[in-house]
Amino acid sequence: MAPKRYSYSDVKKMTDSFRNKIGQGGFGSVYRGKLPDGRLVAVKLLNISKEKGEEFINEVVSITRTSHVNIVSLWGFCYESGKRALIYEFMCNGSLEKLIYDEDPLRSWRHLAWEKLYQIAIGIAQGLEYLHCRCNTQILHFDVKPHNILLDEDFCPKISDFGLAKLCHRKDGVVSMWDARGTMGYVAPEVFNRNFGQVSSKSDVYSYGMMILEMVGGRKNINATASRTSKIYFPHWVYKRLELAEDLGLQGIASKEENEIARKMILVGLWCIQTDPSHRPSMSMVINMLEGSIEGLQIPPKPVLSSPPRSPADSSISALIDI
Repeated sequence: MAPKRYSYSDVKKMTDSFRNKIGQGGFGSVYRGKLPDGRLVAVKLLNISKEKGEEFINEVVSITRTSHVNIVSLWGFCYESGKRALIYEFMCNGSLEKLIYDEDPLRSWRHLAWEKLYQIAIGIAQGLEYLHCRCNTQILHFDVKPHNILLDEDFCPKISDFGLAKLCHRKDGVVSMWDARGTMGYVAPEVFNRNFGQVSSKSDVYSYGMMILEMVGGRKNINATASRTSKIYFPHWVYKRLELAEDLGLQGIASKEENEIARKMILVGLWCIQTDPSHRPSMSMVINMLEGSIEGLQIPPKPVLSSPPRSPADSSISALIDI
């Protein structure tokens, strides 16, 4: 169903004059609200600027072309006198990043069980595979990260925030872009430097790989406060563990099955962040790899761009471009 257009006074009414703020970002603020029929909604009120206006139109156009269990539903929008708002279905368990990052090293528990984490990874992959292969128009998201994955009451993941998305009409999925887009730490090398290859759906695959490695590690991939230099960049650290056939050293693994899940997610993540886009699997292949046997997964070549920053003060981009 096409999203309904609401007036700004309607938006104020459904959010009780923006009383219940549930999120904040560079784009603006998110408020909890309720439609006249009783359905709970999340209302994203965008800051007013030319750029955000373009992102607003982009998000409405992109998401109205989708219908999938792993894509968040847009129920309405407001575009009135410079006021712009997007009205989404409410996701009671919030965004993924709130459940996977644990800043306290003394805690040995995870917010999510390994089996649930594994099902979330598969659900996100299915959502991306739908955008890349089964939409009427191929959609490249360009901002896949834990903050943009929302979880419903059953922890079913839904991809959100299509402000940076790009529609692609070519079958090979290659797009021309004048600007780099995405969030540092998840951006594929070719997006900011075309010498690494063409920008395509494989750029989303890279972001997905970085994200599921963070899901496994329970931390940001780049941690400048790590006690040992080798632990600063998680993909580099965990690759060495696999290479030397060492214990993964991850918290919360209590069984052979959980160890298998963690190892499978790591291997898939490392395949997804290969430097050359042509060496990365498609999202269809990612799903097969996740759902298939661990015996069928080989350790991928070490990504060329997996060097950690030289000092804790270095920014995350150093880890991406330091060859």
